[in-house]
Amino acid sequence: MSREKKLRTAAVVLAAGSGKRMESSTKKQYMLIAGKPVIYYSLKTFQESFVDEIVLVVSPGDAMYCKKEIVEKYGFSKVQHIVEGGKERYHSVAIGLDSISSCDFVFIHDGARPVVTEDILERALCCVREYEACVVGMPVKDTIKIADREGNIASTPERKLVWTIQTPQAFALPLIKGAYQNLLQKEKELLKAGISVTDDAMVIETLTGHPVRLVEGSYENIKITTPEDIQIAEHLLLHK
Repeated sequence: MSREKKLRTAAVVLAAGSGKRMESSTKKQYMLIAGKPVIYYSLKTFQESFVDEIVLVVSPGDAMYCKKEIVEKYGFSKVQHIVEGGKERYHSVAIGLDSISSCDFVFIHDGARPVVTEDILERALCCVREYEACVVGMPVKDTIKIADREGNIASTPERKLVWTIQTPQAFALPLIKGAYQNLLQKEKELLKAGISVTDDAMVIETLTGHPVRLVEGSYENIKITTPEDIQIAEHLLLHK
């Protein structure tokens, strides 16, 4: 009797942001929550999960610091590569994807989301195995208005169809690598057309005809963006 092949899964964790809105000289990924840096928490979740390997993408010049003060200090043995990111987020993701040699699925996660849980990863894994492309998010609670360029209400979308998008975003590796390679080849063309790529799902949406499935994340899966987010994240992590 043949055994089913184990599907290998990798994670690209992004920690190359500057955190300009944090009003601090310390990059937000290194700011402390309950005595540990922000990036520690998402790496810990992936380390303790089903994920087989992790690629950590850091700011230029930060690789050695992260190796010694994050990866080695906290024993994140699944971090196989620490690579320096590029100018824009999508450049950093592309660099991270290039470091993955062999796996079936990849999770792309913003290290500034420290409250990600293994339950979220499990739901995304089930979804990506079926659909090959999925993003974590949650339905909005508020009514959303679309504004025109003058600041007037242009339209009101049906609330049950509107989601806030989070990370991780999970994909079959050949699908997302091919889409990113295509993106880099057409980068100037897209910029000239005024198309700004803000997340990985948009790369799939823009450059392939493959549908992207929505999967439930958590309202607690917040992104550290402003100083008060540190306090909120600390409360959430300490009361998990």
